[in-house]
Amino acid sequence: MDKDKLWQQALGQLQIELTRSNYSLWFGKTFIKSLQKINDRQLVEVACQSSYAKNRLENQYLGQVSQILDKLTGVKNEVRFVVFAPALKLEEKPGPLFSYDDASEKKELFQSALARARLNSDFTFSNFAVASTNEMAYAAATTVAKQPGKSYNPLFLYGGVGVGKTHLMQAIGISVLTKNPLASILYVTSEEFMNEIIIAIRSKNTQNFKRKYRGVKLLLIDDIQFIAGKDTVQEEFFHTFNALKLTAGQMVMTSDRLPEQIDNLEDRLRSRFEGGLTIDIQEPNFELRTAILLIKAKQMGENLPIEAAKLISQKITSTRKLEGMLVRIISEKGYNRKELDLELVKKILEKTTGEIKLSKTKVTPDRIIRTVADFYQIRLPQIKGARRLKHIVLPRQMAIYILRSELGLPFAEIGRIFGGKDHTTIMHSNEKIKLLADSSAQIKEELANIRKRLV
Repeated sequence: MDKDKLWQQALGQLQIELTRSNYSLWFGKTFIKSLQKINDRQLVEVACQSSYAKNRLENQYLGQVSQILDKLTGVKNEVRFVVFAPALKLEEKPGPLFSYDDASEKKELFQSALARARLNSDFTFSNFAVASTNEMAYAAATTVAKQPGKSYNPLFLYGGVGVGKTHLMQAIGISVLTKNPLASILYVTSEEFMNEIIIAIRSKNTQNFKRKYRGVKLLLIDDIQFIAGKDTVQEEFFHTFNALKLTAGQMVMTSDRLPEQIDNLEDRLRSRFEGGLTIDIQEPNFELRTAILLIKAKQMGENLPIEAAKLISQKITSTRKLEGMLVRIISEKGYNRKELDLELVKKILEKTTGEIKLSKTKVTPDRIIRTVADFYQIRLPQIKGARRLKHIVLPRQMAIYILRSELGLPFAEIGRIFGGKDHTTIMHSNEKIKLLADSSAQIKEELANIRKRLV
């Protein structure tokens, strides 16, 4: 198999298995540099952009990548990560960076700045599709990028998986670097922040840690909710927050919930998070999912027909699964040398998505709830009510999960349908059925039977 096709298939699987932020950060710019057969095994060199990325990939993803390649090739693969960083693309809109006379110098400077800040060059404002579900967040992010430290500090973006929080946050950093490649910017996940604190304490070298984080002008932290309940981490972040505010440093954070909904978060941190601008990014609607597909296809050098994009968007609401399906379609198109048209997309959807059956009738929230109630033989007021009897709770959670997975309704809207239940309760119900659908044969069968009734 051709190395590029092999890696595209592997990336498609990784997109499904990893969170969007981890996939984009660690695999967004990787490719197979070389394939070499040695007896009954295969040596695979995977190129990445920096020694930092190489170490992270080796320590955390080596086994996962090896297993995926073994399955795709049918032979044992020995994976090695190597540093190979080609020149990165600049932001499409020119800024002061373009005043340099030497084109190679400006590219090298910008590339170095991106690597230092740990930003993904694809996460620009120009590559971000805007619709009613995210337009407020987009407007706030562009404002912060123009004047970091002066407006909306901190900027707190929250929403579910795959809604574009990381993309928008990194776009702020890239926009700032486009104007000033020497700007002090750092992107980090909350997990990495915690790990660095632990290492600094163990090595008795906390001063370097403090200099690193308290000296930046723009600090971007992903999934800040994970610091909750960790006293030492919260203590250090509190002091980092205060130090940056004193020096007019800008902070941008993402979370899957509001500050007030993060359990075990210290009140003093909660107060500081709420002291800036907090914006909800909702699940992408049909139009936005279609736009995302068209943008991603263009980035991959493919011309995806708009009708094909609409067809995919009708049945896949998760952005992560949306991108994974696009990678599969493009891979099969290249492997079989076919045209990327509506017919090919229809065939692949029918072949690869047993759970994503193209609906022949319009499915409404009311119809889904009634169908679930009939399936479990309970009354409609019971499934919508507040009572937590065992024989009612599961059907209620199933209805919530199907509303989310089939129609892509925001958690807040589902909560209103079920009598004003709060955002976290709906999220918990959705996640519980999602886990059961993967581990319980009975739940998987019940979901399939309910979906059959909806077709």
